[in-house]
Amino acid sequence: MTAAASPERPNRYRRAMTLLQDQLAGVADVTPAERAQRLTDAGAAWNERIAADDANAQLTYRVSGRGIGSVATEIRAGKHRFLVDEPGALAGDDVAASPVEYALGALISCQVVVYRLYAQALGLTIDEIEITAEGDLDVRKLFGIDESGRAGFHDVRVSVDITGPDSVEQYENLRSVVDAHCPVLDLFAGAVPTSSALA
Repeated sequence: MTAAASPERPNRYRRAMTLLQDQLAGVADVTPAERAQRLTDAGAAWNERIAADDANAQLTYRVSGRGIGSVATEIRAGKHRFLVDEPGALAGDDVAASPVEYALGALISCQVVVYRLYAQALGLTIDEIEITAEGDLDVRKLFGIDESGRAGFHDVRVSVDITGPDSVEQYENLRSVVDAHCPVLDLFAGAVPTSSALA
């Protein structure tokens, strides 16, 4: 169901909500057995590819974006499109999550993938998983008020809620394994060589 247009929710909100509903409708619910089989098959396929040629382990992701509206961006990632915006206090129209919210969302979604992968590998069961991430950001650097601090998050906290039949100790071990292997957590935790240039 999409939101009706109103002074609080103009048509641009309806469009954003429809996009989300369309995306969620495209995610099929799977049984635990189907999930386990897909995870096992994916792991086996990657192991075979990499065993055949180490170069197959090297991936390059490409995402592009086009500025629209006041400060919004339409992101293109393969066949997928999504919006990024800012709230009104940061000159945006608030039609989508902000870049830093998407960054936290990337962390959460990567954690979910890696929890599923390693639960399967370790023979653990995850009935339900929900992850919350909070990030603290000081905007003084963003606005050029104080150049001494960080522009990005100075503290990020991740809380993982797992429901399943295994012991707390087994899930705690799983958390350690996941944190050691999660690509987006690695982006947050360590400096990544990054370059920027005008095209």
